[in-house]
Amino acid sequence: MLHHIVVNDTRLEYEVVYSKRRTLSIQVYPNGRVLVRAPKKFKSDKIEQFVRGKAAWVLKHQRRFRENPIALPTQRQYIEGECYRYLGREYRLKIVEGKEAVRLEYDFLVVALSDTADKTRVAVLIDRWYRKKAKRIFAERLAACFPIVAGWEIEYPKMTIRDMKSRWGSCSAKQKINLNLRLVQVAESLIDYVILHELCHFKEMNHSPAFYALMNDVLPDWRERKKQLNQTPISY
Repeated sequence: MLHHIVVNDTRLEYEVVYSKRRTLSIQVYPNGRVLVRAPKKFKSDKIEQFVRGKAAWVLKHQRRFRENPIALPTQRQYIEGECYRYLGREYRLKIVEGKEAVRLEYDFLVVALSDTADKTRVAVLIDRWYRKKAKRIFAERLAACFPIVAGWEIEYPKMTIRDMKSRWGSCSAKQKINLNLRLVQVAESLIDYVILHELCHFKEMNHSPAFYALMNDVLPDWRERKKQLNQTPISY
């Protein structure tokens, strides 16, 4: 159900979805959509109060998505010549006949399959390839980053890979890090930034001055890496 509030002459629309949950949550998507998830039978005035409390945060993220439209995924056609990114480099798609496989050859992402006109299968194979690469690369980068914070006496986190629409990573109090599948497209230095960002949250579960002090300690150039990440064109 669609609702709206007015904040400093700005109309802020949000959608409410009710489900079996105990707390309220809010999410901003790259297209500007605002989604509030609420417990069943939760009163609308309480939801509105919650949204007003988060309005500045919502508007900031909507503005960031507008200012960095290249960060939005583009619609794929799965035709030869399309650009695909992997670890900060660009590769052009080449579709060839053969036994099903995906591989990098020079400046090409080569997809082999029996029916080269089957775009649906091409999409499946590329998605599978990205996920396989992400699982290996993210595990390697987490292993490389964790020693930097090992002195904090935190447990080595579990890691999951998700196709998230509005964030690069997240974490939970249960020592688990979630990484966006699309991160495998960017340079390893930017993947490290996201991982260290989430590791810092195990000490400070917010974005307080104490959190940013930790970021300054573990990654002095994190602001530049964040800027690079948000300006990186992503397609998937």
